[in-house]
Amino acid sequence: MADGPAATGFEDLYLLNNSVPEVDLAQVNTGIVFLGRELKMPLIINAITGGIREADELNRDLSQLARRKGLGMAVGSQVVAMHEKMPPESFRVVRRENPGGLVLANVSARSRFPVALKAVEMLEADGLQVHLNVPQELAMPEGDREFCGVLDNITELVKRSPVPVIAKEVGFGLSREAAERLIEAGVEYLDIGGRGGTNFIAIENRRGGLFGTELTEWGISTAVSLLEVLSLSASVKVVASGGIRGALDAAKALALGAEMVGMAAPLLRMWQNGGLQVLEDWTEAFGYRLKAVMLMTGVSNMAELRNLPVLITGQTAEWIRARGIDPERWSRKGVQSYAQFTNSQRNSGDHESGKRGMHR
Repeated sequence: MADGPAATGFEDLYLLNNSVPEVDLAQVNTGIVFLGRELKMPLIINAITGGIREADELNRDLSQLARRKGLGMAVGSQVVAMHEKMPPESFRVVRRENPGGLVLANVSARSRFPVALKAVEMLEADGLQVHLNVPQELAMPEGDREFCGVLDNITELVKRSPVPVIAKEVGFGLSREAAERLIEAGVEYLDIGGRGGTNFIAIENRRGGLFGTELTEWGISTAVSLLEVLSLSASVKVVASGGIRGALDAAKALALGAEMVGMAAPLLRMWQNGGLQVLEDWTEAFGYRLKAVMLMTGVSNMAELRNLPVLITGQTAEWIRARGIDPERWSRKGVQSYAQFTNSQRNSGDHESGKRGMHR
C-alpha cells in the first residue's frame, strides 16, 4: 500500500495541554461500545485483505490481534470470494478466531443485496461496509465506468440488510454533500476514508493506471472530510480513517467527534515486516500513548474526550470557512460547560468535590 503526497490535515489540529488534569493513568478508560460490541480501544483494523495472496494467514493474525487487544476488524472486499478468486475460508477465519468481537463484512456499494447478504452471513458480521471508490475505478483500465443507481442500491441494502450498513470511502474523502445524500438514503454510519493515507490512484499508476501522476493529490483530506461530515448531524456515527498513523492523530479525530478510528496500511506493513508479535507490541504502545494523551488533556473516558476543545488552524481552517463551517464550533466546545461547573462548585463551597471532578 502506498501513501500519497497529500497531508491528512491533522497537522492543523491542536489539543490543549492540561497542567492540572486531576486524573490518574489507571483511571483512563479507552473502552467503547460500537454496534453492540464492547471494545477496549476505539480502533478498527480497516479493510486490507481483498485479493492478496497471504489473506489466510493475515486475516487469522489480525483477528487474533483484534480478540486479544479488544479492537474491531473489517475484512477487505469479499466480492473476490463470491467469484471464486479467493476461498471463502480466508474470510471465515476472522469470525472463527474472534467469536465475540466486532467484525464487519465488506462489498462494493454497487453489489446487489444477495451478494451483500452472503458477505454478512459468511462472517456472521455485526455490520456491512459498502465501499465507495470512484477515482480508483476510473484510474483502472478494467475499472467500472457506470455509477448511476448506486444511491438507490445503497438504499435497498440499508432497508434489507440484517445488520447496519456503513458507507465507506476508500481514501478520497466524503464531502458534506455526499454525506447528506447517503444519510438521506438511510445510512447511519459513515467511514470518511479521507485523503492522506493509502492512495489507490498511486497504486493503480504502478500497474499502468490511466491517471498518471496528474491526479495523485485528488480528494478531500481526512481532517476536512471529518469536519464537513460532523457539521451535518449529531445523529450520524462517523469512523475516521485515512492516514491516521498514531495515538495523537486518533485522539484529535475522536475529540472532533468521531466514534472510532480506522487503520489499515501501517498494520499491514508491520505484519509483513514482523508478524503478529510486532503488531501486538505496537498496539500496546498505541494504547498507552492514547491514554497518555487523554490524561495530558485532563479526561478519563471517550465521552469526555469528545467534549474537549480542538483548535483548527491553517489550510484546514481556511477550507471549512470557505465551506461555511465555523471552526470555532470546535475550539469553544466544552468551554462554557466547564466554566459553569467550576462556578457551581465554588458557589456550593464543595471544594474537594470540585477538585475531584475538574476533569469530568
